[in-house]
Amino acid sequence: MTNDDLARELIALTDEDRDAQPGALGGDPAGRLAHRRITVRNADRLAEILDAYGWPTVTMVGAEAARRAFLVAQHADQQLDLQRRVLPLLAAAVAAGEADPSALAMLRDRVLVNEGRPQLYGTQIAGVADGAPVPWPVEDPDGMDARRAEAGLAPFAVHTARHAPA
Repeated sequence: MTNDDLARELIALTDEDRDAQPGALGGDPAGRLAHRRITVRNADRLAEILDAYGWPTVTMVGAEAARRAFLVAQHADQQLDLQRRVLPLLAAAVAAGEADPSALAMLRDRVLVNEGRPQLYGTQIAGVADGAPVPWPVEDPDGMDARRAEAGLAPFAVHTARHAPA
């Protein structure tokens, strides 16, 4: 049976995060600080949810809320310990068919980049050069698209073409 209250809460947390992102991505320090406060608070709440329920799986909260739990972890850059804690929980959920493999790949990359190490899947973009997104360093770049395919991600060139600045 789905925990509808928890599902609604996870969706609300990430709606608030999304609504604050424009201020965080702009040059306004107050907007960046407001977004940081939201992501830290959301990550703190996710830690409480993990303590009480374990990882919010598709069966527990539904597909959309499970995806939203991943987004809370993905945006918890100020709490690398939480991101590290989530990795094995999310990996187990993926193995059980209860989470999206691409979410696991993105979180793995995010943790690696936050640790200052090369990422595996090229999901984390450092910036834009000559109009094209440039990833943070990638371990074994020649094998990146094969790893992306295994995780259910589009080839890097296809992904960046979709998200290139207009």
